[in-house]
Amino acid sequence: PPVGPALGQHGVNIMEFCKAYNAATESQRGNVVPVEITVYEDRSFDFKLKTPPAAKLLLKAAGIQKGSGTPHTEKVGEVTWAQCKEIAQTKFEDINARDLENGARIIAGTARSMGITVTGAPA
Repeated sequence: PPVGPALGQHGVNIMEFCKAYNAATESQRGNVVPVEITVYEDRSFDFKLKTPPAAKLLLKAAGIQKGSGTPHTEKVGEVTWAQCKEIAQTKFEDINARDLENGARIIAGTARSMGITVTGAPA
């Protein structure tokens, strides 16, 4: 949702939030960076940056603009199992996986649902 109205209704200074958010995400320009905001009673706030969505990371890794409209019939790109593991490593704290291997399987499933072929994946 748009951040302005969401913060405005809680009385947060939007410009102050934007400056703090932009400073915190300086190194990630061009990426979608989700954020979890906590607003306190005195209208101050804290925020925690999350990792970019797996879908965005997969699109970047495959070098494509968007996923397939019909993912099971039309394949639009390709990523390797190693790239899935790398993305899982990046997102490990945000995905519900016991270990890196399971995390990579989750990422590979997301890739398949977007019409991206995963090469070199274990059976």
